[in-house]
Amino acid sequence: MSKTPRFVIFAHNATYDKLHQVATLGLTAAAMGKDVVVVLLFWTIKKLAQGQIDAIDFPPEYGVHADEIARLLTEKKVPKISEMFREARQVGHFRLIACSAGLEYMGVDPEKVAQNVDEVMGLPAILSLTAGAETTLFI
Repeated sequence: MSKTPRFVIFAHNATYDKLHQVATLGLTAAAMGKDVVVVLLFWTIKKLAQGQIDAIDFPPEYGVHADEIARLLTEKKVPKISEMFREARQVGHFRLIACSAGLEYMGVDPEKVAQNVDEVMGLPAILSLTAGAETTLFI
């Protein structure tokens, strides 16, 4: 019996454009039958803890276009990040993992993150879980 291909995304950057890529790639890989693991690091943990995972924000260098892009996303009814994460769980095997050190480094309440992820893990466990993945991305 063949092993399900693992698709891993280490999500570090938390602006909308980066999180949108994490969500769409994760959702697509889950729908294709891959075992998807999204590891939340630094800024993604902070944004999740603040309840801002769906906030439409962009890096400063794209600020001049931010209002137009936000309008287009709304007009085209692009799903929210949290909605894509939920859908990924419904269509396939998709897990959100928060790095325990990131919780500490970003000064967030572990309870605020734990209720929104599948698990909180230390780096040794994360590296063991993600070892041998077919695809590994750092976004």
